[in-house]
Amino acid sequence: MLELRDVTFGYDARPVVRAASLAVARGELVALVGPNGAGKTTLARVAAGLIAPHQGTARVGAVDPARAPRRELARTLAYLPQRYELAFPFTALEVVLMGRYARQRGPGLDGAADEAAARAALARCDVGALAERRFDALSGGERRRVVLAQALCQGADALLLDEPTAALDPAHAIAVAQALADERARGAAILIVTHDLDLAARFADRIVAMADGAIVADGPPSTILADPAVQRAFAVTFHVGALADGSRFVVAR
Repeated sequence: MLELRDVTFGYDARPVVRAASLAVARGELVALVGPNGAGKTTLARVAAGLIAPHQGTARVGAVDPARAPRRELARTLAYLPQRYELAFPFTALEVVLMGRYARQRGPGLDGAADEAAARAALARCDVGALAERRFDALSGGERRRVVLAQALCQGADALLLDEPTAALDPAHAIAVAQALADERARGAAILIVTHDLDLAARFADRIVAMADGAIVADGPPSTILADPAVQRAFAVTFHVGALADGSRFVVAR
């Protein structure tokens, strides 16, 4: 569903991503991890079509994200950037409703049906009570959950989320991860960029690790964090344990 093949990209002749390949199938949640400066966000921006690769290809379904009309791409891919800023004082509900425009065939929204979908998405992210509040008056964690609700409300077949749990307390981080697991269950292809290795180990089907612009490991959470290449990339040793319910946790030392 989402495929990057031999992607290379750089700024001012400085390579940031080097021959990176990964694929995410329908009904799969993949976590892209790596130390700061590894190239994760740049690779996500290529996948979202915000920048075109210097070499290699990106596909979301049959679409080239860098060439597709934005509305057409938005029907297939919902993208949550690392930072989300607005210049006007929209309410939280209005921000989420922006995610519905890609679904419309006519000139406007479908009134009650779209509002109901937006409010349901806000409720899933535990910000339903904030629907009428100004987005710019919310805390960082509340804003993050509102923008995630926008992505969920979009109804796309693929989700690309850069640090979806950043600025969230543990309870809300787990709730967001569970919402993504629910999207996976409906058949969405999900790629998240994250530094939260505990949630990646618990919820992801695969972990893809980057270092110095290259993908150095790709595999199941139960084994990938023990990979020597991954531990060298992070300059720490990881221990992956399991709780009684089978949930995994990660300890770095």
